Amino acid sequence: MRKHFTFLLILNFILLTGSTIAQKDVVNKIIETGKTDNQTMQHLDVLSNRFGGRLIGSDAYENSAEWAASKFKEWGMQVQMDEAGTIPVGFNRGPWFGKLLAENGMDLHFATPSYTSGTKGLQTGHVLPEPKTQDEFNRMKGRLKGAWVLITGKSDGWPVDYSDKANHRRDSLVAANIDIRKKNSEIEAENRKAGKEGVKKELLPLADEPALFYKQMKDAGILGIIQSAPVPIRVLYDRKNIDSMTFENLPTLPDIKLDEHQFAIVEQMAKERRNFFLEFDIRNHFKPGPIKYYNVIGVIPGTKYPDELVMMGGHLDAYDVGTGGVDDGSGATPTMEAARMIMKAGGKPKRTILVCLWAGEEFGLLGSTSWVKKNKDKLSKISNLFNRDGGPTVANSLSVPDAWKDDLEKICEPLNGINPDFPFTIKKLELRPKPKAAWGTDSGPFAVEGVPTMTFGTEDTKGYNFNYGEIWHTERDLYNKSIPEYQEHTSIVTAIVVLGIANLDHLLAKDVYYAPEKTEK
Repeated sequence: MRKHFTFLLILNFILLTGSTIAQKDVVNKIIETGKTDNQTMQHLDVLSNRFGGRLIGSDAYENSAEWAASKFKEWGMQVQMDEAGTIPVGFNRGPWFGKLLAENGMDLHFATPSYTSGTKGLQTGHVLPEPKTQDEFNRMKGRLKGAWVLITGKSDGWPVDYSDKANHRRDSLVAANIDIRKKNSEIEAENRKAGKEGVKKELLPLADEPALFYKQMKDAGILGIIQSAPVPIRVLYDRKNIDSMTFENLPTLPDIKLDEHQFAIVEQMAKERRNFFLEFDIRNHFKPGPIKYYNVIGVIPGTKYPDELVMMGGHLDAYDVGTGGVDDGSGATPTMEAARMIMKAGGKPKRTILVCLWAGEEFGLLGSTSWVKKNKDKLSKISNLFNRDGGPTVANSLSVPDAWKDDLEKICEPLNGINPDFPFTIKKLELRPKPKAAWGTDSGPFAVEGVPTMTFGTEDTKGYNFNYGEIWHTERDLYNKSIPEYQEHTSIVTAIVVLGIANLDHLLAKDVYYAPEKTEK
């Protein structure tokens, strides 16, 4: 009996030792591949420069989803095209051009929000400041036809709301201003009676918002509206009207966000009533819907605990004023490359690894929210979700609960031997309560359900002066704003850590990741 027991102990030791050696071999192969054949930037080149901005509902998104699925299959992975929803109509952005036609003529720097109208070819018109009272509108309505109208306010990236609700609100403001003008006339009369020595009353401010006479100006035949925009120009999408769009009621009035410096020049010329023109050619194209959109999920099946999951991902969609090179090409492509390196190294994880390229993050976490709703039964079996959506800085730390520290230190030990420029540290996680509502990236819906969402801390360790705010949702979200050495190193780190967690003999404990909820006494 003792001999039999001893034999089993020896056999178990041999198996464990063999498994450990095999895992180390896989990690070494991942590091070698990451150093000599890292394809992170090739993936980003395809997403950014072959497909470009990848809004859901666009050909670019559909093409990028199909391409990503084909790469997962090429690398030997299973693929799930997970339908996450539909969008009523599709949108594809073409080129856009504009000029100031005057003695001080210039090319115009501008953009338009997604899911808004383009021009009907090249359209040229005079320029007017928008009317702010009914009297002003009546005085200039004959000149509005064929005009580009300058509206007030600073663009925040969103288009002007032209919905019935918005137009009713504007009508109420216009009506209120009639009453305010009457009261101001009375105040002016009182001030005149008071004379120079009397106490003067201040006039009441008029109610205002950009494009106050939107519907009336549209009906009068204006060519479009133009608003001042900070540089770099940020444009988003028509979130107020997109759900009610059909191919029969598409927007028809261009909503132009013009470089604030050029806007100031044009506005001054308009105030001086100078004779000049603007011309625009804006190729915003729509296609009939509904258009389905999909999460692209690559699957590396688990060999021992196939129902338990380790997830990594980023969102595949991107705003189309740029090409999504940073937001979130810098998250999607290291994720893809981590999966490729695991497969190339012969990784056989004990748990299933899901490689998730989420759809519709920019339109409100649509893809990740859909997955969580459809997979409630899987949430308790997720060891961790890694989500990368913060720019192309290098992954160099993890903040973990005390109960995870030993496991993560062992898993992350090889990371400090890869590149001395990027030392890796394990930090203590300051526990926070489970959130009540999803935060603004795809890990949010998971966190609400209590799924651990540990992700990598990152830094611009070499001082490349990276500024995410400059790029976020702006025209500068381009391939060349990514940082190759950071991206490539992050791919290696991601592959090793995700595989390491997938190979633990236990799930990471969930009850230690979020702070206990306080109960009211």
